[in-house]
Amino acid sequence: MSLLKVDNLHTHFVTRDLKDELRVAKALNGVSFALEQGEILGLVGETGAGKSLTAMSIMGLLSPPARVVEGSVRFKETELINLPVGDLDQLRGQEITMIVQSPVSSLDPLKRIGRQLIRMQQVHRAITTAEARKRAIEMLRIVGIPNPERRIRAWPHELSGGMAQRVLIAMALINEPSLIIADEPTTGLDVTVQAQILDLLLDLVSERSMSAIVITHDLGIVAHYCGRMAVMFAGRIVEEGPTRDVFKNPSHPYTQALISSAPSHAGSRQRASAAGPPPNLYNLPEGCHYRDRCPSARDICATQPHPVMVSAGHQAACHFVAETSSQEPVGS
Repeated sequence: MSLLKVDNLHTHFVTRDLKDELRVAKALNGVSFALEQGEILGLVGETGAGKSLTAMSIMGLLSPPARVVEGSVRFKETELINLPVGDLDQLRGQEITMIVQSPVSSLDPLKRIGRQLIRMQQVHRAITTAEARKRAIEMLRIVGIPNPERRIRAWPHELSGGMAQRVLIAMALINEPSLIIADEPTTGLDVTVQAQILDLLLDLVSERSMSAIVITHDLGIVAHYCGRMAVMFAGRIVEEGPTRDVFKNPSHPYTQALISSAPSHAGSRQRASAAGPPPNLYNLPEGCHYRDRCPSARDICATQPHPVMVSAGHQAACHFVAETSSQEPVGS
C-alpha cells in the first residue's frame, strides 16, 4: 500500500466578478500520483503549473476562494479530504510536515526558536519542557547549527537565511514524520548554501527512511536527488516515472521542452521553462492543455489524452505516445 495516494484531485478558485457572475479558475485538473515509503518524488514544472497548490491541497491548507471540488488524498489509511480539522491538525506536524519558501518569514518573529521547537513537540506528544528542549538542542546540532545551546535562545531575525532554513528542517524532522513536503526549500539562498541545505535535508530523509515530495523549478535538483519525478503543466501531471528514464526518454512534448531549455553544462542551475505563456485557467483549452504551445499539435489533441505506458513505471499523457507505442493506455 502506498504511503500517499492522490487520485483525480481537482482544486478550483471560485469567485464572482463585478457583475456578480461566477468565475472559476481550474487550477488543478485531475492530479493523480502515488508515493511509496522511503521514496523521494520531484514535482517539476513552470510557475503556475500547480505544484505548490497540489501540496497545499494535500495538507489541507487552502483558504477561500480555493477549494478542492473533486478527488481523493489518502495518507496511509486516512482520507485527508474533508477530514475534521482537529484530526488533520494531529497529522500535520507529526505524520506530515511541510517546508515552505522564505524561511525567515516562516518562523514566528515573536518567539525564540527554542520555544517554537519545544511547542512543535508538545502539541503532538506528551513530553516535558526539559525533555523537549534537550531534543531541540540535539536537532539543531544534527542540522549543522553551531553552538546549539546558545542558538536555541536566538530570535528569528538574528538568523541568516541559511540558518533559518536549517531551523525549519529541524522543526520538520523533530517529530519524525513519515512524509515531508519541501516546496522550493532553498529559494532566495546563495547557490552554495542551497546545495548544503538540500544535501542536508535529503540525506536526513534517506537516513530515516522518510518519504519526501520536492517541489522545484530546477531540473538539476530533481536529477540529483529524486528517484522519481512528475512533470506538471496547467494543473495536470503530463509525465511521470523514474527520473533516469524520464531524462533519458522524455515522452511528452512539454517535458522535452523543459529538458531542452535547461543548461547543458554541469553545475549550472536554471528555472525550467518552455516557450509561450501559461494557459488561462479561466478558459483552458479543450483536450490537452499544452496543445496551443505544442509544435506537433493535431486535431486529435482537442480530446484529452490518457496516460500511456512508455516503459515500466514511466507514463506520459500524450496522443503521440499512444500512436507510436505498442503499449496500451494505462488503466485499459
